Amino acid sequence: MAPDSDDSTALLKRAAGGDQQAVQDLLAQHHDRLKRMVHLRLSRRLQGRVDDSDVLQEALLDISGRLHEYAADPKLPFFLWLRHMTGLKLAEVHRRHLGTQLRDADREVTLHRGGLPEADSMSLAAHLLGQLTTPSQAAIKAETRLIVQDALNNMDPIDREVLALKHFEQLSTTEIAEVLGMSKAGAGSRYLRAIKRLKEILSQIPGFME
Repeated sequence: MAPDSDDSTALLKRAAGGDQQAVQDLLAQHHDRLKRMVHLRLSRRLQGRVDDSDVLQEALLDISGRLHEYAADPKLPFFLWLRHMTGLKLAEVHRRHLGTQLRDADREVTLHRGGLPEADSMSLAAHLLGQLTTPSQAAIKAETRLIVQDALNNMDPIDREVLALKHFEQLSTTEIAEVLGMSKAGAGSRYLRAIKRLKEILSQIPGFME
């Protein structure tokens, strides 16, 4: 499966042929989506040690040298291939910095292609509570985050992953289905179940759902 538009297909052909401007233009189209994924899935324990942008830059350097491989055999939609390659780099960064701690502290999901680092409950809770804007909301104590973390951690792992893909990475239902290897209808149902559970979690936080 090739990029969605004729223009993107032509740009990929040029990039795969070594046109560096085409490489830059092609990757720039997907930069923000890939950075969201890295930010969500980078271990919270690496904050201050590893920068999202540095991880993505490493990934894009690898990707730029392998565009010809994708063009010759495009088994995934182009963005999902970019996401997969970026996820492999992120997993490498986790291994590099966390070493033997990785298996217990940062489990890698095997439910979706490539075993990308999991969007764990700590990351999801941080993103959810990061949306608080009013003074009273911003004053929520650390124990509230732990409550949200615990509730998220008790969700079905697939539901939590669907929630991360849809709500935070902003993948389409079709993309989620491809990533998780399920039908589009199944991915949609999973998301509806996950968002219902999420609302139940957030309703426990005074003022959050107002």
